[in-house]
Amino acid sequence: MTFYKFIVFIHIFSAILGMGPGFILTTVVKMGNNMTELRHSYKIRHKLHIFVMVGGTLLLITGLTMGFLNPILFRMGWYVTSLILFLISLAMGPLALSPKSKPIKALLESHKGEEIPEEYKRLAKGLFLIENIENFIFLIIIALMILKPF
Repeated sequence: MTFYKFIVFIHIFSAILGMGPGFILTTVVKMGNNMTELRHSYKIRHKLHIFVMVGGTLLLITGLTMGFLNPILFRMGWYVTSLILFLISLAMGPLALSPKSKPIKALLESHKGEEIPEEYKRLAKGLFLIENIENFIFLIIIALMILKPF
């Protein structure tokens, strides 16, 4: 196995490790029916997010490494578009997801009782919209990686 093929292997493995759990982060917390379950769901979500961060970091490193080992990739539209979309999705974390999730975290810590408040539902709807947009971006990236249309 060449070094390049090894990097491709790590890249694909990282996509499975990082993107797979990322697609279910929203689903995990939608399963909570009361505050105890919801808090537990967010703890599970946090643990899954670690896989997303590690996998995503490896994806970026291996993707760029493949580009430096095979510079013609930087002239391929599918590669450049995928890289730009990936960087946009990375920026969405601190710019869009974090501001949407901070009030939810505060609510989960401060709310007394078992009934899920309407405020949570409103806040979660905004967070889930951003997460769904990000998941759609990832689906586009996956399609570009497989099809290499341009």
